[in-house]
Amino acid sequence: MYRMLVVAPLTALVLTACVVEPAHYGPGLVVAPALPLVVELGVEPYYYQGGYHYYYNHGNWRYSRSRSGPWVDLPRSHYPKEIRRRGGADGWNRGQGRGPWDRD
Repeated sequence: MYRMLVVAPLTALVLTACVVEPAHYGPGLVVAPALPLVVELGVEPYYYQGGYHYYYNHGNWRYSRSRSGPWVDLPRSHYPKEIRRRGGADGWNRGQGRGPWDRD
C-alpha cells in the first residue's frame, strides 16, 4: 500500500512533465510552446512545431497559427538557446544567432 502511495504521484508527475501545451494568458490569449534548445533554420527564417509557425527576425521570435499571421511576440523565456542554419553557409552557424535576414 505504501508503495502505491509513492508510485502513483511520481508517475503522474513524470507523465505531465512530458506533455507540452500552450500556456493560456487571459481570455483568448495563448502563448505557443517554447522552442527546442536548438533550432535549425533553412533559407527562410521560419520554423514549424506543434501547430505553430515561428518567425525569426533581427534576433526576435514571433509566432502564429498561420504562416501569414497575425504574428505575436514570443516571450524570451520560450526562445531557443542556439539557432543554426542548415548547411552552415556564410559562417552563419557559429553560434552568433544571426542570419542573412538580420543584416541591416
